[in-house]
Amino acid sequence: MRKTTPKRLTARPAPSYGSQRLPVQIRAKRVVFLLLDRFTLMAFTSALEPLRLANQISGQPLYEWVLASESGTTVQSSSRVEINVHMGLTELQREDTIIVCGGIDVIEATTKPVISWLRREARKGGVVGGLCTGAWALAEAGLLDERRATIHWENHDAFIEEFDEVDLAKSVYVIDGNRMSSAGGTAALDLMLRIVARDHGEALANTVADQLIYTSIRTEKDSQRLSIPTRIGVRHPKLAQVIGRMEANIEEPISPAKLATEVGMSTRQLERLFRRYLDRSPKRYYMELRLQKARALLMQTEMSVINVALACGFASPSHFSKCYRAHYQTTPYRERGASGGAPLEAMPDEEMAMVEELPIDMDWEFDAEPEDEK
Repeated sequence: MRKTTPKRLTARPAPSYGSQRLPVQIRAKRVVFLLLDRFTLMAFTSALEPLRLANQISGQPLYEWVLASESGTTVQSSSRVEINVHMGLTELQREDTIIVCGGIDVIEATTKPVISWLRREARKGGVVGGLCTGAWALAEAGLLDERRATIHWENHDAFIEEFDEVDLAKSVYVIDGNRMSSAGGTAALDLMLRIVARDHGEALANTVADQLIYTSIRTEKDSQRLSIPTRIGVRHPKLAQVIGRMEANIEEPISPAKLATEVGMSTRQLERLFRRYLDRSPKRYYMELRLQKARALLMQTEMSVINVALACGFASPSHFSKCYRAHYQTTPYRERGASGGAPLEAMPDEEMAMVEELPIDMDWEFDAEPEDEK
């Protein structure tokens, strides 16, 4: 019996290889991805894949990339997937583009060595960007002062409190000169498609999007979050308008009577509207929004508990603690942990005096459920 030898499998190019002819590029643009500890894998891969596909479709190396971490060794993503990197915080070429990939606990991941490296490399005048919470690291290094930027919506409030010198937008991505940032997730894909279009034309960027089954490329004008009606699952114009006003006025809450007047309703009608669609009163819904922001500030910033309370519309620290505990079954101090600051009785006299002078009527208690109306 004749013995047959198996055919040797050879790597074949993808069908799209070289499908779009471009002028030959002498030198590839190099992108350095700095992966911070617990970086977001989705944002990183959403930025990397468009570069790979741009090379594949054009049939030439338009882009090359290297991965870096603070240690120069393996770094773990927020999903616990470990990535091997090529380098540590070494010196780069002037033409390199740096993209910082952030994720969970970005404050801890933005170490002094990382900040020093970013400042040193930025002085060369190259492009520096941030994905997801990567903009936090850029702002900490002072690279976004007097610049427009964006960050994941969950970190938006904390970012504003920490970096008031940055013009923070709620767009999916922002490009301001040689600084760029994206909100994370698939927003990184939109940013990189824009870069590909800028470097090599809209046709190539659109073909890359087709390969990614990405049918709607967003721009800087697109917002990160779903519309209010989509988020709450209710399409009622007046309800959405009131919730929008609530979300925009956390530090100085608006009374239910004024909110009702603004949309041409009585207070009772507004109450019924909230209970019908959201199964809670306007006061309770507003309180929950304020407490959600408070929790984000406690977890993401080093603001004192009293300043968190003030930023969320609570004139009384004790009232803030009471409402927080009722909603989250823990106190703001325990939520913050060891970095929660001094207990109330040890607060500086000037801070306590400032609190005592604030009007108390800005605080709303969780309201009791009213009796059925007759």
